[in-house]
Amino acid sequence: MASQSSPHQAQHVYARNLEERIKIPQLIEALTELFSEYGTILEIVAKTNLKAKGQAFIVFDSIESAQKAIEEVQGFELFGKEMQLAFAKTRSDATVKRSGNEEEFESHKRRRLAEKDKKKAAEAAESQKLLKRPGAPGAAPDVAARSIKATRGAGLKSSNPAGAAVIPDEYLPPNKILFVQNLPDEYEVEALTAIFGRYEGFREVRLVPGRKGIAFVEYESEAGAIAAKENTAGMPLGNDQIIKVTYQRQ
Repeated sequence: MASQSSPHQAQHVYARNLEERIKIPQLIEALTELFSEYGTILEIVAKTNLKAKGQAFIVFDSIESAQKAIEEVQGFELFGKEMQLAFAKTRSDATVKRSGNEEEFESHKRRRLAEKDKKKAAEAAESQKLLKRPGAPGAAPDVAARSIKATRGAGLKSSNPAGAAVIPDEYLPPNKILFVQNLPDEYEVEALTAIFGRYEGFREVRLVPGRKGIAFVEYESEAGAIAAKENTAGMPLGNDQIIKVTYQRQ
């Protein structure tokens, strides 16, 4: 029922069990043709990444249109598979931009990106935990591990990479400090401030004495750091030198 969702979310129809082998443009064209009979469509979102395959979001301009579409299209066979429809749990960028002001839209984007980063970090941490379990692919056999432990001197640390859960830089959870790498040697505090100082809550740029090509950028809150990271990661500087921007490892 539409009453189970907020008004904004109720305009969003979540479709799953779609044929994954169909190209995105072809899928969107088919969904548009099918759902446009039930009202004005603001946006259709379908992505190519592995986890989002077989799914799409159809955003209508009214709750009534979304409700009618779910009721009448539920189970419809598209490309040989029966669609499963429900109201989406979150709003799309298009709806927020249409119904709110610029500040609300930016806030919505920051929250979405933060959730995305946190999810990546959690998945990476879980993968590392699996590596540490005896018998897991990539983990050292239990018997061998005990032998190594028995012959090792007290207080020495294992050199086995599976012995410690190290989360890749790209999947670190958001925090207020960014770690910037691969900077051109000529970029000093002033030049970096001009780039990173445009984002909300900017505090300072800190260079590392004796180390070229890296810097730390601090913000007052995670929101500012998230916005800066999303807009500067992969940015070319100098002679098209691509910079790497991640969150500082805590």
